[in-house]
Amino acid sequence: MTKQIIITIDREYGSGGRYISNVLSKLYGINVYGHNMLSLIAQEKGLNLDELKKFDEKKRNIWFTRSVDGFSNSPEDNVAQMQFDFLKEKADAGESFIALGRCGNYILRDYSNVVRIFITGDLEKRIERIAETKEMSLAKAEVFVEKENKIRKNYHNYYSKQKWGDSRHYDLIVNASKIGLDNAVEVIDRYIKSTENYI
Repeated sequence: MTKQIIITIDREYGSGGRYISNVLSKLYGINVYGHNMLSLIAQEKGLNLDELKKFDEKKRNIWFTRSVDGFSNSPEDNVAQMQFDFLKEKADAGESFIALGRCGNYILRDYSNVVRIFITGDLEKRIERIAETKEMSLAKAEVFVEKENKIRKNYHNYYSKQKWGDSRHYDLIVNASKIGLDNAVEVIDRYIKSTENYI
């Protein structure tokens, strides 16, 4: 690639979005920024990583926080904003990268070189995948999948004016359980290479 490209990937829990992101990262030779952002931010700013992790991908507790003159005393807000700023800084610097979750499709919406992907999957298949990878029963996996999916949805919808999973806010939606993870990577790769963002 001779031109900057930014790929944002939102995904349902258990759909394989992290695997897909990592394969695309190797394919294009670009970084994935997701959970690892906190480690990078903590190193850069000299912050306690364990403290940051407590508030990652969580919306603010409205009963214990408030905003004054645009500044929030919510640790959830502050951790989210640090990650949003991190993504914008990387985009402004001209880096090509993959933003995994963290409202990337919304935060980076004003950049013209963004390809916005949503990975979905049939609930039954997602439950089976989590049961296998987490080594838990299907019943426990079902509860876990529903809980984690709700957390992702609530986080995104709180910090974004776009609804999580709404097709109007994505360029491509892929059901990875229908075609398999590696085929999903191929579909996304072919789509990206067909856009004007890829040279």
